[in-house]
Amino acid sequence: MKRSVPTFLSPLLTRPVAILGGGVSGEGVRALLAALGATGTVYDAKGTDFTAKAAAGHALAVFSPGFDPAHPWLARARAAGLECLAELDFAALCWRGRVVAVTGTNGKTTLTELLTHALRSIGRTAWATGNIGQAFSSTVAESAGGTKDAVAVCEVSSFQAEMLRHLQPEATLWTNFAEDHLERHPGLEAYFSAKWNLVARTAPGGVLAGSSVARFAQKFDRPLPAAACVATEGQPADPRLAGTVFADYPQRENYLLAAAWWRAAGLDERALVAAAKTFRLGRHRLARVAEQDGVGFWNDSKATNFHAVEAALAKFSSPVVLIAGGKGKGGDLAGFVHRIAPRVKHAVLIGETSPELAFHCATFRVAHTTCATLEEAVRRASELAAPGDQVLLSPGFASFDQFRNYEDRGDQFERLVRDLGAAASLR
Repeated sequence: MKRSVPTFLSPLLTRPVAILGGGVSGEGVRALLAALGATGTVYDAKGTDFTAKAAAGHALAVFSPGFDPAHPWLARARAAGLECLAELDFAALCWRGRVVAVTGTNGKTTLTELLTHALRSIGRTAWATGNIGQAFSSTVAESAGGTKDAVAVCEVSSFQAEMLRHLQPEATLWTNFAEDHLERHPGLEAYFSAKWNLVARTAPGGVLAGSSVARFAQKFDRPLPAAACVATEGQPADPRLAGTVFADYPQRENYLLAAAWWRAAGLDERALVAAAKTFRLGRHRLARVAEQDGVGFWNDSKATNFHAVEAALAKFSSPVVLIAGGKGKGGDLAGFVHRIAPRVKHAVLIGETSPELAFHCATFRVAHTTCATLEEAVRRASELAAPGDQVLLSPGFASFDQFRNYEDRGDQFERLVRDLGAAASLR
């Protein structure tokens, strides 16, 4: 990798780097270190402990997003005099290209993928990276640091944003803002502030934010300039997008942000429209799985917060049997159930949040059933649904209580629906 690193970083790489967290980010850091001719030692809660003695053997620690600011390992690293860098910061220091950051409560993965797809369609070198599942460090390693014209379209979560010190995007696109991740952030304003740290690090004039972001910015006394505010809610249909995933909400919001940046970058919007027509959503995003006996089955496993569930429910005019629940992330569950009550024919509840959800369903007179497993939930939902109804897996919570991740949850749902169909065909 022909890449010089910043002056302050070079001496820190002469000793093995402490890699805190052995997941996707940790693997990316290890790959980038190898490309730089340096070495690292991985410390993970499921493996090697990062003790005070271990800390003394390092000069630099690079940590994964799962480490919150008060994590004892970070305190231990600082006490030992180590420089501590978030994975995104470490990658950014070794990247020679441009960075367009994408954040938001929902839609950021789709927007990241759309921009990357559109840029590539006009012959630009672009990488979808960051929170999308490809660590920025991995991208830097694979691209040999990139070229000065390469664009890293970097999805940034609040966990990644809150401790950034070196990443400096030329633009930040903030799709929307709603209640989420209150298991880590001590309140809605703290969650907003974590994302605001990304805004603060963006080049002047480079921020574009959706309607809900502008409202909360005003509420939290951090108003955005008029030029940064993009009207993304309640906008009229665009006939150019007919037949694409962006013709309707919630994906319409993502296109409007993409178009605002595209125009600001001096690019021809006709190329973006053409890219929208060939774009395909990633899996587990409100996708129709099957229709059986007049009942539609939909996989929206990526809906891990209240806002995403509400957006999914808004798509349907016919009655919905909703499969919801999972690992709690904080937030106002009563308010959530109250808002969705008019749109739900029956709630089939799973996971660790099911008892509390059941309580609120009873309070707001939402018919509900609690199931121990997703298999039981799919079977029960199919029994409750009548022809013309929709069975929607849109959990509203994290998946880690019963599944490896949201992909695993969605895959299992699709398999169970297929099994229903196979069983029906044998009757």
